[in-house]
Amino acid sequence: MRWLHLAVIILFAAATTIFVAQNLGIVTISFLGSNGRIPLALLVGVVYLLGAATGGSLFALLRRSYGRSRPNVMGPA
Repeated sequence: MRWLHLAVIILFAAATTIFVAQNLGIVTISFLGSNGRIPLALLVGVVYLLGAATGGSLFALLRRSYGRSRPNVMGPA
């Protein structure tokens, strides 16, 4: 199962890289009343990295919370 997850991650990263390489145009973005013009490739790269960071952090938080909520079968250490 680990190899399947790794393959999916590699394929998604490759698709993102190809998308970035083919979309170098400038786009206008608006956020909280501010406007900016940046290359679409940069925007996609930043959003991808932010998504990876927040997704990884959420997964780690959920795994830790689940691990702490399970009763200790071995007894106290």
